[in-house]
Amino acid sequence: MSLQSVREFFAARQLDIPIIELDVSTATVALAAEAHGVEPGRIAKTLAFRINGDQAMLLVARGDARIDNRKFKDAFGKGKMLPAEDVVALTGHPVGGVCPFGLAEPLPVYLDQSLQAFHEVLPAAGATHSAVRISPARLAEITFGRWVDVCQPAEY
Repeated sequence: MSLQSVREFFAARQLDIPIIELDVSTATVALAAEAHGVEPGRIAKTLAFRINGDQAMLLVARGDARIDNRKFKDAFGKGKMLPAEDVVALTGHPVGGVCPFGLAEPLPVYLDQSLQAFHEVLPAAGATHSAVRISPARLAEITFGRWVDVCQPAEY
């Protein structure tokens, strides 16, 4: 379902966003950056959390960003990354292909401001070998994503 649900998400919204499918795995930031010929920061990783005990949410951040625990707690309260089986159940996407498009369950999407360092980023597209190229602004627009500051500053 996963890659197909992303295709259906784009089609239902009449979005002309090509899905890039590769013959190699892009399941990690390092693999994706190498496969797409970009720096790791341009890979938009999607992380799933449970906050305040029961609310699931997605956070999209630049690939080389690390969560700042203090900032995260200030923004969301107590949070914990979801185990892989919960991620698959809530998103419909396999770990390594998780993205904020075509979700199995509606989830709030947050975008770390770290993404704004780039004019174009590459989030996965529902499979461990797929991605899209998209501007951070358009990513926020089509996912109804809310901007937050929860990552440590990138080291250049």
